[in-house]
Amino acid sequence: MPAVIEVSNLSKQYRVYRKHEGLIASVRNLFHREFTEVDAVNRVSFKIEEGEIVGFLGPNGAGKTTTLKLLSGLIYPTSGQATVLGHIPWKRENAYRRNFSLVMGQKNQLWWDIPAQESFRLHQAIYKIPDREFEQRLDELVSLLEVARLIRQPVRELSLGERMRMELIASLLHNPRVLFLDEPTIGLDVVSQKRVQDFLKHYQQQQKITVVLTSHYMKDVESLCKRVIIINDGVIRHDGRLSEIVDRFSTHKVISLVFHQDDVPHDLQKYGQVLEVDLPAVKLGVERDQVSAVLGSLLSNHQVDDLTVHDRPLEDVFAELFDDRKSNDRESDDRN
Repeated sequence: MPAVIEVSNLSKQYRVYRKHEGLIASVRNLFHREFTEVDAVNRVSFKIEEGEIVGFLGPNGAGKTTTLKLLSGLIYPTSGQATVLGHIPWKRENAYRRNFSLVMGQKNQLWWDIPAQESFRLHQAIYKIPDREFEQRLDELVSLLEVARLIRQPVRELSLGERMRMELIASLLHNPRVLFLDEPTIGLDVVSQKRVQDFLKHYQQQQKITVVLTSHYMKDVESLCKRVIIINDGVIRHDGRLSEIVDRFSTHKVISLVFHQDDVPHDLQKYGQVLEVDLPAVKLGVERDQVSAVLGSLLSNHQVDDLTVHDRPLEDVFAELFDDRKSNDRESDDRN
């Protein structure tokens, strides 16, 4: 059985106009313009099976949104191939457009000045959803997202979190088989983020739809995704289980200690990087292969009331992974 999403050597280049400063340069640019080719996506390949929910991660400008736009048929690739549900997205066939949805956290698909329920009716007409099916699905989604009292209010009067829940309803009314989510919780407070996460987890498990999620909030990714694809500079850097990220990219572990009374070492830095001190509690960053030796030395020379060893937070690992200088150092080490 073929994968729901198949991408092979997909690339998208943009010509970017280079404008030089100064009056003379501006006059010269009227007659001779200089352009630079920028690779937004560079020979990307991956497959996603039916019912998977995959995190598509990377820093700003990495190529995440461009890839989703390609898979949604909004833009044409420079080269390469992709199919979603057996369709080539940029052919924009009606049979394909009825079976996917794209939700972008920074763009609205609902009419701003009318109640959300009126926009929902418009979606019903566009997708030709039978009345009975429409009412049933709308009632289910409204109930799951707890917005029954809000659908009659103009969209502009809703909070950001309430609008995002309405956007999710609009995107799911026609029962798509594939859902692309681009930063669905951007700007939301913690409570709204949790509501969206819980809804997506429940709905995906219930409907078995295929979901591709981009997000800068690691809580979204940890809550929803077992598999992640990491893209940077338009190139895939990792494709595998989320649990493998820390093992592959983090060189340190965190040791949390609570020392007995005043028995705190004065030379903590010799044991590792001092991350936090709130006496008698201390957190140290220690290289993974040095953890046993550091613990042995600490326990031999000091009284410790409590001790835990754990991996660094995903946010820290990703921040280091996407640091350009450190990424270049890693790639140089790999080549050597």
